[in-house]
Amino acid sequence: MSNPKLFTGYAAAEKGARLQAIQYDPGELGAEQVEVAVEYCGICHSDLSMLENDWAMTRYPFVPGHEVVGRVVAVGTQAKGVKVGQRVGIGWMSGSCMACPHCLGGDHHLCPTGEGTIVQRHGGFADRVRSHWVWAIPLPDRLDASKVGPLFCGGITVFNPILLADVRPTQRVGVIGIGGLGHMALSFLSHWGCEVYAFTSSDAKHEEAHRLGAHHVVSSRDSAQMGRIAGALDFIISTVNAPLDWNAVLATLAPKGRLHFVGAVLEPVPVPAMSLIMGQRMVSGSPTGSPTAIATMLDFSARHGIAPITETFPMSRVNDALDHLRAGKARYRIVLQNDF
Repeated sequence: MSNPKLFTGYAAAEKGARLQAIQYDPGELGAEQVEVAVEYCGICHSDLSMLENDWAMTRYPFVPGHEVVGRVVAVGTQAKGVKVGQRVGIGWMSGSCMACPHCLGGDHHLCPTGEGTIVQRHGGFADRVRSHWVWAIPLPDRLDASKVGPLFCGGITVFNPILLADVRPTQRVGVIGIGGLGHMALSFLSHWGCEVYAFTSSDAKHEEAHRLGAHHVVSSRDSAQMGRIAGALDFIISTVNAPLDWNAVLATLAPKGRLHFVGAVLEPVPVPAMSLIMGQRMVSGSPTGSPTAIATMLDFSARHGIAPITETFPMSRVNDALDHLRAGKARYRIVLQNDF
């Protein structure tokens, strides 16, 4: 007879191990926590990084998953804003202190003691998961629950910079990389009203970039194409983790233009000071976003019918899904459907 207090999830016992079903006791529900029955959970490259302990903060056994969509099944005595039966999503963050200057200023995702959904605890490749109530974001009814999970990590990662940079509909903007992050950035920015330039190193993606919302497609490896848009762009978001000719990228920025990184480039990015000084340009970066920013993104997505392009696997085939992602075959995000 199963113990209703135990959660069931798919865990790696050690670095490099295949995921296997385990049961674990999450302890008593915190006063400000909510418990969510997982319906769907997206797979992110960050899950792979954590599985391999690339960031030296993984605790095994390890249950990945931080793009959760499900129904609230329990609420703590001090939880607010959500109720049992409500469909919510949980992303990279599952808690923040609610008392530091960052939390009080609305930047909960920058809380120095914030809790990651898969950092030192088990995540959403499971039947249930918990978070602080402020990080359980209610879903608008118009959004498809089977597709929306990736918005809670990849989606907010590319949407938050639009808010941070105060991007205006009249501006010309660029997106570097057409993948799991970039395809959502193209959709957000085109619906925002911007003139959108897609940068890609793959000629095969030109047609798809146009379908995703790009008005122009530029080869990031072609100096002539890059040169033709010198000084044209007000804002560029880079979603790639590979090195590029960053001088050529900066040269496409207009005066007061901004190059913003959300992709973790694995080597230092050379930034010539004179290019910034003479054009009064900026280089910046950001992680995910606050609960308010996530709610704004969801509302915007519902209003404009925006959804990630996804492939669905049953959660019982999680290892096949991870292999599909490792092989670079995902188009463009993978979502696991709970079949416990």
